[in-house]
Amino acid sequence: MEICAANCVHQVIEDAVSAGRIVGASVIVAQHGEVILEHHTGWADREEKRPVTEETIFRLASMTKPIVSAATLALVEKDVLSLDTPISCWLPAFTPRLSNGNQAVITLRHLLTHTAGLTYGFLFAENNPLQSAGVSDGIDESVLSLDDNLERLATVPLMFAPGTSWCYSLATDVLGAVLERACNQPLPQIIEEWVTGPLGMKDTTFHLSSHERLAKAYADSHEANGSARVMQNKDKVLLEGCGYIHYAPGRITNKQAYPSAGAGMAGTARDYLIFLEALRNGGQPILSRQSVDLLTSDAVKDFDVPAAGPGFGFSMGFAVVRDSQTANTPRHAGSYDWGGVYGTKMFVDPEIGLSAVMLTNTALEGLTGKFSNDVTRAIYDNLEIHEADHYPGTACNEYR
Repeated sequence: MEICAANCVHQVIEDAVSAGRIVGASVIVAQHGEVILEHHTGWADREEKRPVTEETIFRLASMTKPIVSAATLALVEKDVLSLDTPISCWLPAFTPRLSNGNQAVITLRHLLTHTAGLTYGFLFAENNPLQSAGVSDGIDESVLSLDDNLERLATVPLMFAPGTSWCYSLATDVLGAVLERACNQPLPQIIEEWVTGPLGMKDTTFHLSSHERLAKAYADSHEANGSARVMQNKDKVLLEGCGYIHYAPGRITNKQAYPSAGAGMAGTARDYLIFLEALRNGGQPILSRQSVDLLTSDAVKDFDVPAAGPGFGFSMGFAVVRDSQTANTPRHAGSYDWGGVYGTKMFVDPEIGLSAVMLTNTALEGLTGKFSNDVTRAIYDNLEIHEADHYPGTACNEYR
């Protein structure tokens, strides 16, 4: 990306920060393995005047899911797990039923593709069945034990028979429990062994002992055109068209909170780029090309994917663009993405060798607001596409 083109993208980021919609941001883009844009700006802690740097750690929320999915597929390759074996083999006590009381068979494949019939409480108005049962979405501190949370979740009827529809859900938290039982290890140790360790993602973790490098959490203003507000210890933010997302920003430093496979990790933009580039380049050293295809290709072609929107499908870890025009994105069909409710987003466009990570500390603007769309369009509007053989694909390794 030429300097003037990069400056155009920088300006879009700075405009969001200047307007107060975003407090702090860490954005990094690579094409064919070479970093073509890296911009860290705004405040990691606005009140203490601590700026965002390349070392700033952000709460990843649901950007945790693809990492856990990758570890799962690595274990499938090693025959520790099987995609189509009922999860009752590992979690015999987890027996949610259909609304008519009939038993349901849930497999690992259902969990990975969000076709298990499970859901999230924040997708509905307050006092929905999950909230009434006291189920945590893995973002708050209402339930600190994973076993306790699964016990509560199992009392809520499934939305549909497994494999018959799609719904964004707590399936990945259930998947985390399966991994722990199958490996007889805690989830953080499993993820380090199979993903973050081999890739050298030294700053990606389920728990931080201090706030020294952690970005403070902010939320959209309650006032029109107002600056983002500080997120409280217990907070909630309305997800438009759904319900309230309940937050506990201190969860990442609470040793008593279970490591949520669906929303519990934190990390840097540089670390996450390493993960994305490993997938884009075929998966080594963590996955085979076949597993990467499962992780990044549409696996639910017959179903709508409301959480991603029209024109999108879903793989075993990401939303996948089915049709760029319908999806209203400049990204090519086959590109994949996901984000997190603390204000984060990423995407990979394999057709042009592009990987992008956009981390902010502002919910929900950094995820569902204008920010990620504006930055994405600025990248494409100002990007000069290069042939892959111009770049050896090694530049991103400098962050390992």
